[in-house]
Amino acid sequence: MGSSPAGRAIGFPGLVQTPPLPDSLASQQARIRAQTSPDRRGKPQRLLAPLMGDRIVNQKLDQAEALLREQRIDAWLLFVRETSLTPDPCIDLVVGLDLVWHSAFLISRTGARVAIVGRFDAEGVRAIGGYTEVIPYDQSIRPPLREAVARLDPQTIAVNYSSSDPSADGLTHGLWLTLQETLADTPYARRLVSAETLVTALRGRKSAAEADRIRAAIRVTERLFAHVGKRLRAGQTEEQIAGAMKTDLARLGLRTAWSEPYCPIVNAGPNSPVGHAAPGRFKTARGQLLHIDFGVKNDGFCSDLQRMWYFRRRGERRAPDEVRRAWDACWAAMDAGAERLRAGVQGGRWTRPRAPPWSRPAIPSTSMPSAMGWAAQRTTARRSSGPAGTATGNLPSGSWRRATSSRWSWASPYPDAATWGWRKTCS
Repeated sequence: MGSSPAGRAIGFPGLVQTPPLPDSLASQQARIRAQTSPDRRGKPQRLLAPLMGDRIVNQKLDQAEALLREQRIDAWLLFVRETSLTPDPCIDLVVGLDLVWHSAFLISRTGARVAIVGRFDAEGVRAIGGYTEVIPYDQSIRPPLREAVARLDPQTIAVNYSSSDPSADGLTHGLWLTLQETLADTPYARRLVSAETLVTALRGRKSAAEADRIRAAIRVTERLFAHVGKRLRAGQTEEQIAGAMKTDLARLGLRTAWSEPYCPIVNAGPNSPVGHAAPGRFKTARGQLLHIDFGVKNDGFCSDLQRMWYFRRRGERRAPDEVRRAWDACWAAMDAGAERLRAGVQGGRWTRPRAPPWSRPAIPSTSMPSAMGWAAQRTTARRSSGPAGTATGNLPSGSWRRATSSRWSWASPYPDAATWGWRKTCS
């Protein structure tokens, strides 16, 4: 394992010294500390920004109303209970706080926004400021819900069920039965439709405030990648690398974007399991690639970025041709997609461009949809100034190929930083 300029190994659990955070990360840490307070055990505890009155909730309510008109849906009904236990993914978008009793949020294309909640939840909902009417109840939600629906008299009522989109499938079967019973003997029980298209558009069209928070999460993640990249050496285990990144994250007072044991995902060399596996004991080695999949959760929004590095063999001045060809193929695919990326264009309807002949033989791509609430996915490639003869790049990943030696070999390439000066971003 390599050592620091001062001659001491640094940056991983159990070693002599942990390096100081660079200025950019130290500034981020100071800002987050100002928003934290110690818990009863004396550990820093993140103070969440107040959800009530959050501008994101009000912006998403405005968007939902506009989308109802655009899609010719009369009303959208969110029906929930005990959201801390069984949350509907859409509650964060248009309510922003947890509810205890049965609660209904009826958003109309005409501008009416009615919230029917238990009495003890009513004040918090009023503080949001985005609902035109808040109706508290004490015993049963059924009478006020029936009355509100009859008063608006919608011909179509979108509710959150979907067979293909989990973010639009928040209505549990039990609540569906309760809703059917509540609307029994009314024409409205037959007017319920899926809110899938509405929710897809609402989540996909980011408000200005959402975009700001996504960018902030990405910036933190890129800084953490840059920080760990300067400490990579041949001979480090996946567990050590992941531990160093988690240490940096903890010092910033932030959380991982997904389940902590699997974030980051670290793959050192061709024998490391591909996919959603926890970091193991495989070690980085010269002549092999290192892949890291990592994201942070910051102010309710997540980043999800991937990077790869190639470790040069002794005397090697650049990455092998196989790696460089895969690099070219990766960027050709992303550039082709970026050229066709326009508002209103559905990805599945894009015309597939003809790939260059050299990229077709043995680099099959994979596609796996993922719904990680309020997440942004961005890959950035840039020149990396790693230690001479070790880590040599910082690239996006996505596809892999079956090598002739029957070993799995990552094909998202990483150029030699000493000879390649690429700086390219795909947002």
